[in-house]
Amino acid sequence: MSSEHQRKQVEEQVLLLYPAMYRLAFAYVKNRDDAMDVVQESACKAIAGADALKSGGASRSWLFRITVNAALDVLRRRGRETAAQELPETGREDAYRDLDTLRALDALDERERTVVVLRFFEDLKLQEIADVTGENLNTVKTVLYRSLKKLKIRLTEGGPYHGA
Repeated sequence: MSSEHQRKQVEEQVLLLYPAMYRLAFAYVKNRDDAMDVVQESACKAIAGADALKSGGASRSWLFRITVNAALDVLRRRGRETAAQELPETGREDAYRDLDTLRALDALDERERTVVVLRFFEDLKLQEIADVTGENLNTVKTVLYRSLKKLKIRLTEGGPYHGA
């Protein structure tokens, strides 16, 4: 397959998954501008790396992995500060209508947050999440269940910021 053809396929996949990539980035950086930067950086990296793909086209898990890594880079550059006060306005981020749930994600570490966001916000299967994270399937299951327990505790014991 020609590199031009591969690049076109990656561009098409990026356009198709752009909203999902944005939601994933936003779950990490919690800031619209930073999330847009993450998605644009991810798109550029994916298109630039199109030649390295062995199979035709970019997979969803490959693009999500690039997005997660770019978001983590932003957090590292920021010194791991998050802008929790810049949560989306009601109706603006359809996937994040429940702001308590979004805030509760702060109780999770990066690995746990990735698994939860990919599973419940992006509806990936557990094996796809394993592909994105580079973990084995059993590890993903364990992380998911541990994360759900943390979220349940956080949400049922007065919410994410009460008593903290």
